[in-house]
Amino acid sequence: MNAATLDRRVQFRRAVLVDDGYGQVEQWQDHGAPVFAAKRDISDAERWNAGQVQASITTRFTVRWSGFTADIDPTDRLTCEGREYEITGIKETPDRRRRMLELTCSAWADQ
Repeated sequence: MNAATLDRRVQFRRAVLVDDGYGQVEQWQDHGAPVFAAKRDISDAERWNAGQVQASITTRFTVRWSGFTADIDPTDRLTCEGREYEITGIKETPDRRRRMLELTCSAWADQ
């Protein structure tokens, strides 16, 4: 994968605890600066839940390995082109150790 294929900007988000006046609540905030990524949709699905159809999409993002991206974990989220994704898996690409990371993510398609 060359730099030309990293054609999207993604923003990582991390949950932080903030005091809302009643207690500590979780709030999602941008984490670090946006990074370049490649995006590839790998599957989509629909399911019935309580009489409603819910559609989801699974997407694989590839980013350059760095100290910052190596610190990303599945408790974080990623946004790309207005859609927020949950990170379900992170791995180094086998042929590019410490060069690229693959993030498998899922999102509701109706966002």
